[in-house]
Amino acid sequence: MAVTRLKRKDRRNKTFAKLDVKNLKLATNIELGNRSRQSTKDQLAQNNAILDQLTAKA
Repeated sequence: MAVTRLKRKDRRNKTFAKLDVKNLKLATNIELGNRSRQSTKDQLAQNNAILDQLTAKA
């Protein structure tokens, strides 16, 4: 019985650790700086540029 308890406990810890990592990734704020600056080749940046052009014409 002790072996099953350990396995169950380890499985529980594993899932909680996964959730903690997930929450930490979602909670991080994008700060100004070199590492978090958005690339101009990024698809989102390209889409925003096209939308800006279309709204300027309208």
